[in-house]
Amino acid sequence: MTVIAGRYRLLDVLAEGATGTVWRALDETNGHEVALKESRVPPGLPADEVPLLHARRERGARAAARISHPSVVRVLGVVTDDGRPWVATELVRGLTLAETLEAGGPLPAREAARVGAEVLAGLRAAREAGVPHRGVAPEDVLLGNDGRVVVTGFGGAPRTKAEEAGPAEELRSLGALLGTIADDRSGPLGTVVDALLGEGPGGVPTAERAERELRRVAGGGARTPTGGSRSDGSGARTGRSGARADGDGARAGGGAPKAGASPADAPATHRSAHGHGTAPASGMPGTSGTSGTSGTPSARRTKTPRRVPVLVAGIVGALLIAGALIYHAVRDDGPGAGPGAPGGVTSTVPAGSGATGAGGVPATPRS
Repeated sequence: MTVIAGRYRLLDVLAEGATGTVWRALDETNGHEVALKESRVPPGLPADEVPLLHARRERGARAAARISHPSVVRVLGVVTDDGRPWVATELVRGLTLAETLEAGGPLPAREAARVGAEVLAGLRAAREAGVPHRGVAPEDVLLGNDGRVVVTGFGGAPRTKAEEAGPAEELRSLGALLGTIADDRSGPLGTVVDALLGEGPGGVPTAERAERELRRVAGGGARTPTGGSRSDGSGARTGRSGARADGDGARAGGGAPKAGASPADAPATHRSAHGHGTAPASGMPGTSGTSGTSGTPSARRTKTPRRVPVLVAGIVGALLIAGALIYHAVRDDGPGAGPGAPGGVTSTVPAGSGATGAGGVPATPRS
C-alpha cells in the first residue's frame, strides 16, 4: 500500500472528480481513518502553471481549516508529496447528495428543506471565516449515516475578490440546488425557493432568515394568521399561551411527532415543581411530574371534606348522650330522692345528728 508523506496509507478510492481523487486512508500516527484528497491537474494545463495551481489549492485547503461547524467537513491537515498537496479531512460515512438522488430520486420536500437548512448553516459559517464556497453542487454535500449534512469542496483554489460569489449569489445557488433535489415545489418549500432565486415578492432574503424559513418548513410548520403564533427567531413558534412548539411538535430534524402528542396550543404540562405549569387533570400518580406528588391540588381537596360529616356526627352523638345523662342526674337529684328513687342518685352531703328520714334513710338536705 502507498504511504503519502510518510503518514497516510492509502486504502481505497471513495470518489473521483475533476479536481482530484478522494481516498480512504489510515493515519498511521494515530490509527484513525481519514478522507485524503489527491490534487489532480486539469488536462492541457501548461507545465509552468502546475506549481501555481498546487500552491493555490494548498492555500485554499489551509484556509478551509479555519472553518469550525458541524455542517462543514473538518480539515485535519495538508501535506505535500511529490510536489502535490494532499488534504486530509474527517471521514464522513454515508453517500453524497448526488449518489442519493441517483439511487432514490428527489427528496421529500421536508427532507430537502432540512438538507438546505444545514447546507446554508455551513455556508454561513464558512463566509464568516472568510472562506466562501465556490458554488454548492450535489457532489459537494454528504449525507452521513448518522444524520449529519456536511458540505465539502472548500479546499479548491481560492478566488479573487472579483471572482468570489457574494451572499445573494450564494443564496441563488442554494435555491437552484433545492429546486433540483425536492420532489415538490408547490408547497411551502416552493415559496422559500422562489425567494432564494429572487423571484419572490420581497426579493432575496438574508441568509439568516432563509435558514430560519427552511427549518420551519423542515419541521412541518406553516405561517399563521395575525394574532396566532409568532416566530421567536429560532424557527420555533410561540403560541398565545407562551408555550413553544417547533412546527407541528416534530422533533428537531423533521421527524414526525410522537403518537398521542398534545396539540401545540394545549396547556403545557411537566414543566417544573414550582407551579410553572399545570398538572394533568386526571390526577393520576406519576403524571404530574412535580417532585413525587400525585394528582392535582383540587383532587386532594375533594378527599378531605368527606371525613368532616362523620366527625361532626360523632361529636353531636357524644353531646346528645352527655346531655341525656346530665338531664337524668338533675331530675333525679330533687327532694326525697334516695337510694330507692329512680336514677339511684344519693346525696354526698353528710346528714346532721338525728336527721334521718322514715325507715332510717338519710334525708336529703333542702336549700
